[in-house]
Amino acid sequence: MIRVVLADDQTLVRAGFRSILEGEDDIEIVAECGDGEQAVRRAAELRPDVVLMDIRMPVLDGLEATRRITGDARLDDVRVVILTTFDLDDYVYGAIKAGASGFLVKDTEPPELIHGVRVVARGDALLAPTVTRRLIAEFASRIGAPPPAAKLDALTDREREVLALVAAGLSNEEIAGRLVLSPATAKTHVSRILAKLGARDRAQLVVLAYETGMIRPGWLG
Repeated sequence: MIRVVLADDQTLVRAGFRSILEGEDDIEIVAECGDGEQAVRRAAELRPDVVLMDIRMPVLDGLEATRRITGDARLDDVRVVILTTFDLDDYVYGAIKAGASGFLVKDTEPPELIHGVRVVARGDALLAPTVTRRLIAEFASRIGAPPPAAKLDALTDREREVLALVAAGLSNEEIAGRLVLSPATAKTHVSRILAKLGARDRAQLVVLAYETGMIRPGWLG
């Protein structure tokens, strides 16, 4: 069972998300929160699989709430998905950098919401190609000159190839097809990269690849 906390200051938004998600046999809403401080507290108490986090909330905004949750070693298994009204929200890149596993636009279709919760719950990043690649590329381009990529020295040449494809938003299956590997081998490479770089999930690998200059916006088309 995937346990979810809903954090949004709009009651109607929470009700809508609850009605969609609770219709699924494998998803349970364990708490609702109206501000970021409540979300942090409930995440610590309940240790859900996923927190759906509105980025603009009173008391404590979603960005800081995300940072506190992902920065708590006791909550390593809790995944945060940012909810935003706009598909190019200035705070979203910062939230992913802070440890969020992805984001959803609030008017997303119900099947996409359900799929997103399941994807993040199993440990993958929610990198919807229609929005996320464009968003991360947009904000990564604002970083300026990339810092030295010394932390990438631990990676093999093959792992660097895989990392670049992860950063382009490819799934394990797509990476396997691109590099002529089995999906299991591609998954193993991704797991090793995560461990070597100390990254929480694929979303942080995307940010790292852009920040170190491994790839730049528009790479891979």
